[in-house]
Amino acid sequence: MRSLAALLFVFCFLTPQIVAAADKPNIVFILADDMGYSDLGCYGGDIETPNLDQLASNGLRFTQFYNTARCWPTRAALMTGYYAQQVHRDALPGLGGGGGGKRQAWARLLPDFLAPQGYRNYHSGKWHIDGKVLPAGFDRSLDMRNQGNFFSAKGNALDDQPIQPAEDESDYYATTAVVDHAIDCLKEHADKYSEQPFFHYVAFICPHFPLHAKPEDIARYHDNYVDGWDKMRQQRYARQQELGLMETELSALEPDVGPPYHFPEALKKLGPGEINRPIPWKDLTAEQQRFQATKMAIHAAMVDRMDQEIGRLIAQLKAMDQLDNTIIFFASDNGASAEIMVRSGGHDPNAAPGSAASYLCLGPGFSSACNTPFRRHKTWVHEGGISTPLIVHWPAGIKSPGELRQTPAHMVDIMPTILDVLHIEKPGEWNGEPIPPAPGKSLLPAFAADKTIERDSLWWLHEGNRAIRVGDWKLVAAKGDAWELYDLRTDRAESHDLANQHPEKVQELEAIWNRQLEATKQLAAKTAPAKSNKKSAEKK
Repeated sequence: MRSLAALLFVFCFLTPQIVAAADKPNIVFILADDMGYSDLGCYGGDIETPNLDQLASNGLRFTQFYNTARCWPTRAALMTGYYAQQVHRDALPGLGGGGGGKRQAWARLLPDFLAPQGYRNYHSGKWHIDGKVLPAGFDRSLDMRNQGNFFSAKGNALDDQPIQPAEDESDYYATTAVVDHAIDCLKEHADKYSEQPFFHYVAFICPHFPLHAKPEDIARYHDNYVDGWDKMRQQRYARQQELGLMETELSALEPDVGPPYHFPEALKKLGPGEINRPIPWKDLTAEQQRFQATKMAIHAAMVDRMDQEIGRLIAQLKAMDQLDNTIIFFASDNGASAEIMVRSGGHDPNAAPGSAASYLCLGPGFSSACNTPFRRHKTWVHEGGISTPLIVHWPAGIKSPGELRQTPAHMVDIMPTILDVLHIEKPGEWNGEPIPPAPGKSLLPAFAADKTIERDSLWWLHEGNRAIRVGDWKLVAAKGDAWELYDLRTDRAESHDLANQHPEKVQELEAIWNRQLEATKQLAAKTAPAKSNKKSAEKK
């Protein structure tokens, strides 16, 4: 009987079962790259994002949703439901792992659980997960491996095969190409597979550096930021208060905190307009002010164009009469970036800013503004590095559109949420290997009401930066620094360190952080990568 039961399980779970699309919702997960918490209009921003704002007004906005502070760990957490360190996709002390790490066989991606339910699975955009795309369970893929030039398809892959770029790429722009591919997949789906539901993972590169944007998009923002990052932060913070996003004061700028990696040669190449510290705007030279305002204009143009393309994607779903029965998620893989570097062909100081021959990065001044009201940036695990908007739009399943959801949540929650919606139970083993418990929680109860999803903790570790959140308490430290303690109930901006007032709470949370570290190391050590894999992937 036990053998028969096992046989039935294998048949039911692994055999595709065609399910009418009307019976199960389609799922679209849209991921931005290096976008700040306040870059969308519906999160207090000044950039034109009407399509995403409309999704928010007809859906839900989560105010305390978290990523992992970096691109590849977030993608692993999103698609597996595990902390990236558990599946070798972020480094652990003494065990390696990171951007070059290989997941365990049991660390399956979401399509492996959707395909047996009849879902078609599509991927358009950045990948940055180990292995090729189609063997990971996707039926079609545009893998944008060229992340150094938004104006060329060179180096990208279509269905895991190298793309031969067109001889004339004058009309090519990566953000548009992502949605061109997504729409092509959806049109084919409507034509050939309309009786099946679909999952579509749409992963933009933008607004990740290099700051590349279409001239007409840049022109709309050219002079919008000449008053500087100080004023921009104040204006965004005021709008956030009007929107009721959170109760906190605005964090102070940290003029001593620059990029996470120092490239002095890059600063020389970029010229006297570049500055790698977020000092008061009035202390910049006129040349620096113009240079920095231009960079922010390009960043805004990239976000604006992404929103325009998302509008085309939404129009396609409407044309298929599938918008109401599609769950659309939107988030960012980490906070805005303070990085300043030059790579992928270099930077021509005589080229038009934002063009293919230029190589510009946002830098810590306007990154601080994009992460309003928080401190720090991508790679840090202070709120500025790990906080992201999360918009959820699902007309058929969300009955109170336009509301906020205050529950703390994390990328590891996306997989269990989707599985919960679809009534899918993960098996206890994969190919005879036990599947360890995953840390994520289903957010489905929060779709119905603004309730807190109960959990023990949320945990972070990236390049020596570490944090733990238990309830409203957060313990956090940058690499090499002492622990800081914050009450996020009233201080999301991490402005008032309470470590000295509550040493017992510091000890309590530190013990929890250490227990999670040890448990993660024990799990990862069973299949630890070779020591030659000590380094993370090239810093993306």
